Amino acid sequence: MDSESLAAAGLLAALSRTVEIFADLRHPFVRHEHISTFFPPAGVRVGIAFVLPDGREVRFEVSIAAGGDVFHVQGSITADGSMTADSETLLDLPRKTLPDIGAALDALDDYAGDVAEAANRTIDRLLEEIA
Repeated sequence: MDSESLAAAGLLAALSRTVEIFADLRHPFVRHEHISTFFPPAGVRVGIAFVLPDGREVRFEVSIAAGGDVFHVQGSITADGSMTADSETLLDLPRKTLPDIGAALDALDDYAGDVAEAANRTIDRLLEEIA
């Protein structure tokens, strides 16, 4: 395999790991749906969205995008208000810009773990605020 094919295979493997991490997230009192979106020119965002009893949607997501000769990796947790268009950022991991696909995929794995680790704790805190 040439280097571009290896990079593509590495990206698919990393995205599969990320989707698995988010697929394992559950909360007994909150419904959820998985997120997977592509954005131009060459990016993908994956994660999970929980809908709280008060109608707020809480999104746990990571993204990787190619831009020029670098890769951008981000991770965040956001809550969208049920009665307003306001969005609150609960966790915003710093955007990493990396020149190497291997380093970018490592960062994606790290960010997926960081966001997933905060998921149940965040959902529990938000549910306590409702009660």
